[in-house]
Amino acid sequence: MTERHLIALDLDGTLLKDDKTISAKTKEIINKAREDGHIVMIATGRPYRSSEMYYRELDLDTPIVNFNGAFMHHPRNPNWGYFHEPLDVKVAKDIVEACRSFQFHNIIAEVIDDVYFHYHDEKLLDIFSYGNPKITTGDLANFLQDAPTSMLIHTEEDQLKTIRDHLSAVHAEVIDHRSWAAPWHVIEIIKVGLNKAVGLKKASEYFGIPAERIVAFGDEDNDLEMLEYAGRGIAMGNAIDQVKSIANEVTLTNEEDGVGQYLAELLNIKL
Repeated sequence: MTERHLIALDLDGTLLKDDKTISAKTKEIINKAREDGHIVMIATGRPYRSSEMYYRELDLDTPIVNFNGAFMHHPRNPNWGYFHEPLDVKVAKDIVEACRSFQFHNIIAEVIDDVYFHYHDEKLLDIFSYGNPKITTGDLANFLQDAPTSMLIHTEEDQLKTIRDHLSAVHAEVIDHRSWAAPWHVIEIIKVGLNKAVGLKKASEYFGIPAERIVAFGDEDNDLEMLEYAGRGIAMGNAIDQVKSIANEVTLTNEEDGVGQYLAELLNIKL
């Protein structure tokens, strides 16, 4: 067999097609790669409750990186332990207070699988209720008691820079923040120093696979560190320019089996 590789997959815009499914062809190639002894894992910004179905669909038996590295565990091996690095709850409440001076639609805080909404919001409730989390609605300054795994500020596009500039000026030493791609204008906040590469490094040490034999796929700015850490950082054809510029190679889009096509060629998998 080809030397054993660790394959790290982002979900949205990467493994998943635009309709949020995994294509039959890519799934078949991933299964063959695993049969050949390669290790496949998921590294996503999603919480576990909304990535578990893909973990189960692929029948994985590896740790999973959620919340962009702020939470990591092994769903099939509780003895593996778990890593949870939340934001300081005081910092979270300071951010809520600061947002009162800006224009925003909502603030959402997630404490692993508990979700807190600053305002009631039917559209966002639809998105965040997957996996039946415990949902609390009300002023986060009062209702949020536990350190959140991540926070999201939903705003208008013209407010993104203003709010992010404030976060950088006031909280740069304790938080990292990114913005989502359209159509949702959302600022995502996690504890400083966390990213998917932190989780990938833990997995590579656990499996004894060096960085040069890691293949990581991604499309957005929350994949940058992971693609840089991996020996082969692969940008999807639909990736943002920044991801393509740091990647070792660019594959086809998520609609064209980019992950499957690349793995089949790299690992000499014949269907």
